[in-house]
Amino acid sequence: MNIKIEHQPTPERLKEQEVYTWPIWEKEVSQFPWTYDAQETCYFLEGDVVVTPDGGEPVKMGKGDLVTFPAGMSCTWNIIKNVKKHYSFD
Repeated sequence: MNIKIEHQPTPERLKEQEVYTWPIWEKEVSQFPWTYDAQETCYFLEGDVVVTPDGGEPVKMGKGDLVTFPAGMSCTWNIIKNVKKHYSFD
């Protein structure tokens, strides 16, 4: 199960995905486990995060990244800088 990251997607790509119509989620610096019941795509407006899939390698992401997490993945989120992101579950 791989996390897909598009660094600095074009404005056209964000418009195509209708990113700015998605709800916003915010979270302070923290660490917590998470399991994705459905695929999530999100676009980071602010923040820096390291997500470590169970049994996998840490993945860094943050402001300006369009990220897709696969359904069924369990991981640990380590928020290094407060996060604000648009998100959509498929």
